[in-house]
Amino acid sequence: MRLSVFKPIACASFLVLPIITHAAEETLLEEVVVTATLRPQSLQDVPSSVTVLDSQTLKDAGQQHLQDVLGLVPNLNWSAGTSRPRYFQIRGIGELDQYQGAPNPSVGFLIDDIDFSGLGGLATLIDVDQIEVLRGPQGTAYGANALGGLIKIKTREPAPVYELSTEVGTATYGTSSLGLVAGGPVSIGGSESAFRLVAQKYRSDGFIKNNFLGKDDTNGFDETTLRGKARLDIGDELKLDISGLYVNQDNGYDAWAIDNSRITRSDNSGRDAQCSKAIDAHATYKGWAGLNLESITTYADTNQVYNFDADWGNDQFWLSPPYSTAYNYFSDFLRERITRSQEFRFTSKNEAKKKGDLAWVSGLYVMNSSENYKDSEFSGSPIPYVVDSAYSATNTAIYGQVDYKFSDRSVVSFGVRDEYRATDYSDTEGTAFSPDENLVGGNISIEHDLSDEHNLYATISRGYKAGGVNIGQGIEDNLRSFSKETLWGAEVGDRGWWLSKKLSTDVSLFYMKRIGEQVVSSLQDSPTNPARYVFITDNANHGINYGVEADINYEAKNNLDFFSTVSLLQTHIYGYQRPRTTEVVDGREQAHSPKYQFSVGADWHSPSGLMARIDVTGKGSFYFDTSHDQISSSYQLLNAKVGYESDKYAFYLWGKNLLDKNYAIRGFCFGNEPPDWSPKLYLQKGDPRQIGVTGSWKF
Repeated sequence: MRLSVFKPIACASFLVLPIITHAAEETLLEEVVVTATLRPQSLQDVPSSVTVLDSQTLKDAGQQHLQDVLGLVPNLNWSAGTSRPRYFQIRGIGELDQYQGAPNPSVGFLIDDIDFSGLGGLATLIDVDQIEVLRGPQGTAYGANALGGLIKIKTREPAPVYELSTEVGTATYGTSSLGLVAGGPVSIGGSESAFRLVAQKYRSDGFIKNNFLGKDDTNGFDETTLRGKARLDIGDELKLDISGLYVNQDNGYDAWAIDNSRITRSDNSGRDAQCSKAIDAHATYKGWAGLNLESITTYADTNQVYNFDADWGNDQFWLSPPYSTAYNYFSDFLRERITRSQEFRFTSKNEAKKKGDLAWVSGLYVMNSSENYKDSEFSGSPIPYVVDSAYSATNTAIYGQVDYKFSDRSVVSFGVRDEYRATDYSDTEGTAFSPDENLVGGNISIEHDLSDEHNLYATISRGYKAGGVNIGQGIEDNLRSFSKETLWGAEVGDRGWWLSKKLSTDVSLFYMKRIGEQVVSSLQDSPTNPARYVFITDNANHGINYGVEADINYEAKNNLDFFSTVSLLQTHIYGYQRPRTTEVVDGREQAHSPKYQFSVGADWHSPSGLMARIDVTGKGSFYFDTSHDQISSSYQLLNAKVGYESDKYAFYLWGKNLLDKNYAIRGFCFGNEPPDWSPKLYLQKGDPRQIGVTGSWKF
């Protein structure tokens, strides 16, 4: 949920109102700062819809992964087909999968400064300071990778205070975790120089039993997280932040069953592994009069292995009635992506705080992303069907934003970004292309303080996403390429306080028009081969997305807080013809765009150290895909946690999906059952009920 300008000291999930802590009759309020904007900015001053989940919220509501807290963010959905959420949709905009090369994400995903768009599986939560979600096109700040919005995970910064802590946990389904955090001052530079090290190992069986192999861990998790950060205080004028990341997720992928149950029959259980190594160097120089300089340099190398039993069975199963057909397919996808980026950002020393103030940001950004991709299909023949591809894209952008405070209570902002994108692609099918595009985005907004307790904003923005080429065997010439998409968005919002700041409301309304909306359809090339799929991106005439997001929160007595959020979404596609058919989609809702999402609950933190939290999250039905008209069911999940916290240690008993609801997070409709291979809806299920305990100690 969206946090307002003040972050609670002991907060409920996505709390908007400030929590007031009484200590010696002193009121203590902590400001929430959004770092995903071009310059760190108080949330109260951001003229757009933003969610901030702070570290206390993540500790209360999360366990291991971003997946645990996605239900707390309005109008944020995700598609499965993987062991962890990797593909996100914000306000209905985003990818559903990436089975082909030439990545082109619609939702940006950052860990600190490092771009992992389309690789969200590595989002473990240990030692995370906050998660920021910016909704709507980020055309000025992030350009082509953030048409629908941006998710940023901000890890905790080093502090010159010695720290050593550990966290252990265990839960049902063979779940265990062990984490360690260490930090403290270093002797290099000034008084703020410090380091921080984080390590965690997490394992779980993964909620699936494979009857054929006699195993219960073919869909399991084996995740290792290592992070290191150092802050070097090199005098009063220069500071250098260096961080390194290593995340190795060697997870299984055996999530599909012919009868849509949690009992699989695969003879070749799959794997969903991702190993990412990255480094980030962020230098800030303040020695010039009138401006500051930031240099942000990143490098990331990710290897992925993604494979699965495409027929979801075994020889004995398929040769038995009613099938009685030899049937064996396996799909394997190997991907290596390397990204390199360099950004120089110039910011004015002053901010627009009083009437007549002018503040500005300008910069130069260059990112190269290269990817090698290998798609192999095994169908029992001695020689598998293999496609190798190589892809490279270089984005070069200049951008600027000006903020002007034209009255005591009003600020107007204007931003623009000019981005040039050059790409090269080739594969063993003979496909080759090198398109270049010039893309322009930006925003104009106004923020007005009606009073000290009410803030209004309005924004008009333009986002963009580059075009590309469809790859694979047998794609028709008229479907080989697709054009860019441009998005125009308008948003108005109000953040208000009531009842002596006991009650807060935060409401935003938005409308977006997607010109040349990019739509992905999947086609089964051979009706008797579940592994032979092509994924085709094409342009609709346009799309419309509009809705509302609202938070209502109340601080009761005795450290009890009630929180709620609701988001409503309407989406439509106009003028889209499904490939290889005469069917025209005109007015239908976009895929993975639930009409509503909500969260409601309560959070209690006693001065004695006892705590309790309960929440219900839910979402409405949505179309699984554009290729067919199959719809999910709405569902609600009940989660809870109780525990005891002190300065040195904490213990928690927690439960997720306590009512053990059966719900689907991904659906495909195709033929996978001989002898007639009639199309049928197959579902990947969400996690069942899980109970666990966690303890942490500070030394």
